Amino acid sequence: MQTKKYNFHDRMQDMTKETIAKAIRNARERKGLSQTEVAKKAGITRNTVARIERGEQEPTFATVKKIAKVLDIDISKLDA
Repeated sequence: MQTKKYNFHDRMQDMTKETIAKAIRNARERKGLSQTEVAKKAGITRNTVARIERGEQEPTFATVKKIAKVLDIDISKLDA
């Protein structure tokens, strides 16, 4: 019997905006970075980072990858 490989993209679909928001905010704060710094390094707007962290915007997979790269976190293990 072959099992389906459960990748981050599948897992992200199961996560709530709030879970993603908390994980990103916590990682950013642990790194000591401002929303502006993360946004600039990720090539997105500060407002986007703020909306994601408040759980008001569901980020695309591409956006999460960009933020994770800036924060040096493994997106496959993204959790709060």
